Amino acid sequence: MDFSFTPEQSALREEVVRFAETSLLEAGGHSLNERDRLNVFDRELWQRCADFGIQGSLLPERYGGSERDAVDTVMILEALGYGCRDNGLTLGLGGQIWSIQEPILVYGSEEQKQRYLPGLASGALIGAHGVSEETAGSDALSLRTRAERVDGGYVLNGRKTTIGMAPVCDLAVVLARTDPDAGQWGVSAFLVEATTEGFERSEPRAKTGTRTNPLGDLILQDCFVPESGRLGGEGIGMSLFTKTISWERAFIHAGHLGSMERLIEKCVEYAREREQFGKPIGDFQSVSNRLANMRLRQETSRLLMYKAASLKDRGKDAPLECAMAKLHIAEALLESATDAVRVHGARGYLAEWDIERELRDALGGVIYAGTSDIQRNLIAELMRR
Repeated sequence: MDFSFTPEQSALREEVVRFAETSLLEAGGHSLNERDRLNVFDRELWQRCADFGIQGSLLPERYGGSERDAVDTVMILEALGYGCRDNGLTLGLGGQIWSIQEPILVYGSEEQKQRYLPGLASGALIGAHGVSEETAGSDALSLRTRAERVDGGYVLNGRKTTIGMAPVCDLAVVLARTDPDAGQWGVSAFLVEATTEGFERSEPRAKTGTRTNPLGDLILQDCFVPESGRLGGEGIGMSLFTKTISWERAFIHAGHLGSMERLIEKCVEYAREREQFGKPIGDFQSVSNRLANMRLRQETSRLLMYKAASLKDRGKDAPLECAMAKLHIAEALLESATDAVRVHGARGYLAEWDIERELRDALGGVIYAGTSDIQRNLIAELMRR
């Protein structure tokens, strides 16, 4: 299976890298380290990405997109992650592309597509994916948010927790229980605008890494959503979630492929320049082995992700491949970021060198979009079928 880029793809990749390196370093007078320290999301950077065409990569032209396939979109996000050191920004962009825009594109009515997709592509709207609750993380079916049918629509009550981009979102895809006795067929999906009465966004919650990607809660209190705001048919919420989560699961780390490559280059350069005991530290086997392992992890991660993207482009669900990609890349990223700190020694531990931030940013990858433990369970289950 050949995953080499065509000349056109290579040219696009270089264009994305140049854009990221020149346009996403600083905004609003704040450097990345300042934004990270202050937990600041900068909408100006988000808008620059939209103007360049990042958010619209996978969307059809009639909705403001560039109608690229999954392989090209993964390549664009990988290039963005290589050129942009703001891992929170690239995570947020990927989250919207895979978990907000994709379900609207697949399950939305034409009216919903026309209403929301152009705004999501243009940067006018930011989306959040409201699934997790205090009692419903990996076990999404245990969610307690209710959607009671009333004249003309539904009244939603509940609280979604630890939702990426929640504090700044303009639109949320919310899963709620419409029939408490129907099990998986009693859950429906809704599109809720932030201006809706009874819908509240929490302040950002302090967290370890990807601090430029605000994490918070979505509170729904007697929040009326009209019938036209339901995404797909009533009772298909879990089916919708299962179908679309595979996109997020497989490709949420696309930007991290680029950051892994950037980390390797930084470590190789440092191992050449840093001398101890009269020679470069890269000459020591302990250091050179770490560098070799980092490269191996990056290559295997790329192969798994692009294989999943290729299968998606051919219309395959590919649940096994998506789960393997998510598991391997999340674990590989964390191991490589840890190795990067070790290669840099004390400097890797200091904030001013940027390495410790890469490690903090990598920690969340084994949790969001399905924990590593859940991916292992899913892989084992699929193997037994």
